[in-house]
Amino acid sequence: MESANAVNNNGVGIRICTMLGLALLASGLLCHVLAAQAIGGTHLAYRDHLAGFFGLTLLSGALIAALGWRFWKGRTDISILILGVVQAVIGVMVYLARFSVHG
Repeated sequence: MESANAVNNNGVGIRICTMLGLALLASGLLCHVLAAQAIGGTHLAYRDHLAGFFGLTLLSGALIAALGWRFWKGRTDISILILGVVQAVIGVMVYLARFSVHG
């Protein structure tokens, strides 16, 4: 029976976590783009939503990197996965919030 460390040492678990994190990060970006399109699709809407996405990514990425440095040193795949989950959740919240925009 293999331990969890032996499974992760072959890189499959690390690649899966990294790819899943990047896919969730892309879905968060897609939610921001769809919300900008839904509220009018103007240059201003896209600019604001994309700036918000990248700003939130930098802010949450810095916080997650600090936590990663403290608790899971050397496991950037976990940091990427957590960043992807956070951005996907925020992206869905932004997309759902566009229903309350009256313009």
